[in-house]
Amino acid sequence: MSLTLVKNIGLSDAATTTRTSSVCEPTTAANKLQLMMTGNWFACTSANGGTSWTSVDPFTRFPASAGGFCCDQVVLYHPQHRIWIWLLQYSAGPGGGNLFRLAISREASFGTWYYWDFRPTDLNAAWTTTWFDYPDMAFTNQQLFISFNAFIGNAWQRAVVFRFPLTALASGTGLSYRWWNTTTNGSIRLCRGASSVMYMGSHNSLSQMRVYQWADTAVSISSSTVGVRAWSAGAYSAPGPGGVNWLNRLDPRVTGAWVGAGVIGFMWSANRDASHPLPYIRVVRLSESTKTVLNEPDIWSNTAAWAYPAAAANAQGQAGFTAFYGGGAIHPGHVVGVHTAAGWQTTLTKTSTHGPVDQAWGDYLSCLAHHDQSSQWVASGYTLQGGNARQNIEPRYIQFHA
Repeated sequence: MSLTLVKNIGLSDAATTTRTSSVCEPTTAANKLQLMMTGNWFACTSANGGTSWTSVDPFTRFPASAGGFCCDQVVLYHPQHRIWIWLLQYSAGPGGGNLFRLAISREASFGTWYYWDFRPTDLNAAWTTTWFDYPDMAFTNQQLFISFNAFIGNAWQRAVVFRFPLTALASGTGLSYRWWNTTTNGSIRLCRGASSVMYMGSHNSLSQMRVYQWADTAVSISSSTVGVRAWSAGAYSAPGPGGVNWLNRLDPRVTGAWVGAGVIGFMWSANRDASHPLPYIRVVRLSESTKTVLNEPDIWSNTAAWAYPAAAANAQGQAGFTAFYGGGAIHPGHVVGVHTAAGWQTTLTKTSTHGPVDQAWGDYLSCLAHHDQSSQWVASGYTLQGGNARQNIEPRYIQFHA
């Protein structure tokens, strides 16, 4: 079985207005010919399947609030409600707190947005100096879920998960929400492909995971503890040509999560160990019904490192992913892949011509089931082209299938 790239599009400077970064954090989604892509610090849309793109300035598209638009963004399209969902993280204001903006655009009026703002003080009046960072966003049939880490200064305080009814988001009125927080687990990753239950994952230790679940009809979250094969963290390194260590800021947070066909899956970047000569992608597949480990089909290489995976299940429950591959003889490259009965099938979309001058890369990518090609995926990526400055970053929009 071969992997097919239906679309492999590098965004132009006009689409990004060169507001790009080697810590690009691009996300993307598709609704037939309507496409959207975001990153640090740009957003753009296409109405013709990616033939042309129109820049949308996240700094000025909405009224200024808190300390102004900051950085992190996530975009989704929900086909049942026919709405685009755009999350924007804002900078902290003078008091130390910030907000995230949740914007909605209906398919029929793509590009016209209405929105709500959410501050830490909306959850607890005492959280005046708390700020949200590192968002994730995914949906079930009925609910939209958003996770954040919460900080005071640079000190992590807790993880927060919001749940919003999609019917209210689509109607634009009567929005209410539930929320939950924990001070024991951070960087909670939401599964892509969920139906009536959202699953989420985070590390307890280097040999144990916490798997949370929140059903559409449940008031609160429950969780399971899952033992996994031990792995390594520490300082990541995979120097490429010229000795540029593009993994200088890599960490082991869970960055890929999916659920489909009775399987819950999680992915993260693990460090080298006795069995893996370079950093690699740690993969754990669990039974959805029992939360027991089915297998752990890691993705690794003897010659280059793998890092920053994101994943999703398509309509058939098959897992697809997007990630980076580099070090040794090659600069960072972008790769997409699919899990099959024979293992992981992967293909390179583009290789960088340079390594990042600041030796920084990350922090996350995006992979989603495509709408309306339900067996396919749409993914984000990026590489450096023609130089090593942040303006040389070229985000990529990928549509693919097995």
